[in-house]
Amino acid sequence: MSTDGTRAASSAAAGGTASVDAVHITRTTRRTAETAEDLRAWLARTLGPGRNPVLTELSTPESTGMSSETVLFTACWHEGGTPIERRLVARIAPPSTAYPLFTAYDLDMQFRVMRLVGEHTSVPVPEALWYENDPVVLGGPFLVMTQVDGQVPPDVLPYTFEGSWVFDADPADRLCLQQSAVTAMAGIHSVTPDRFDLGFLPPAPAPPAPGHPEPSSLERLLRQWSEYGDWVVQDAPSPLLTECFAWLDEHRPTDVGPDALSWGDGRIGNMMFRDFEVVAVLDWEMASVAPPEVDLGWLCYLHLFFHDIATDLGGAGLPDLLRPVDVAATYSEVSGYRPADLAWFVAFAAVRHGAIMRRVTERAIHFGEAVMPHDVDDLILHRASLRGMLDGSYWERLAL
Repeated sequence: MSTDGTRAASSAAAGGTASVDAVHITRTTRRTAETAEDLRAWLARTLGPGRNPVLTELSTPESTGMSSETVLFTACWHEGGTPIERRLVARIAPPSTAYPLFTAYDLDMQFRVMRLVGEHTSVPVPEALWYENDPVVLGGPFLVMTQVDGQVPPDVLPYTFEGSWVFDADPADRLCLQQSAVTAMAGIHSVTPDRFDLGFLPPAPAPPAPGHPEPSSLERLLRQWSEYGDWVVQDAPSPLLTECFAWLDEHRPTDVGPDALSWGDGRIGNMMFRDFEVVAVLDWEMASVAPPEVDLGWLCYLHLFFHDIATDLGGAGLPDLLRPVDVAATYSEVSGYRPADLAWFVAFAAVRHGAIMRRVTERAIHFGEAVMPHDVDDLILHRASLRGMLDGSYWERLAL
């Protein structure tokens, strides 16, 4: 599809009217040549005398997200006279001038989570090699990990459109992809607070109100995201997000699974696949401690978001992929835990995504890639879906 089609897909999919060109949207303001020299000098100091590292093939992929900045490169050096070559990835906290999506970027937390998952589960993650806290080196703290080869379900155009490797796959292969993704998620959730120290993860403990029990991790996570929504809207409140967060608080479930490491941004677009099996789990900036249903709801809703884009533009989408009922059944099989009703958690994911999408659209406006709509809630690309969740009409077509 043309760029115009991609722009339409970005805005038509769920009711918003703010037009965003998803192909040419600004993802980084970093200069490649300067970054290459800064990284080389840092690696020389990190490796120590006599290693003489050389960096080649440095690039910032266009497919990278709009949160932490991603730099790919190959590093060559010597160890005891033996040449070493490593294909590496640097993930860098964005500067404030880049209109970041989140209030803070804890790269140390992400580094520790990757090490924890890599060392104590069978979930495939890139090897986390180094963490650098000094923002002077590259303009922000960063971590360095190994590159992994594989296919990632694309966001632009979404994998729910004809022509993507996911859409064009045999149904049996898509089922394999789904099962592998859910199995990886269950493996992440095997990291629990009773076995590992997860105190470095949000949401931070909050003192109970007088006469009330200590807030659960789900209560604290909901409060954290409500505060994020307040930060996003600032002096231009969103009537829709306000109503959505009030609905979530009023209907918050209490019968949920035990706390575990929560990936946060667990979707197939943050996984690499080879032969439809997960070979790498990526992007940990939204990690927290939460019941497993939080990740499962996000996994299901982020697929629904891209499916809705396809169907709203006349495509078939992928209605049989990552249905909540199937995700819950597979999760139960591989983990031994039967998840609670996922409807609230799908809604929680959609509302969180709504706050993020508003920030994404405002970021595009900041860089001159979109125009401010008359209705502030048109900044939320899937506003119609959120409205349907509030009035109940959205749930009629879901296999919950």
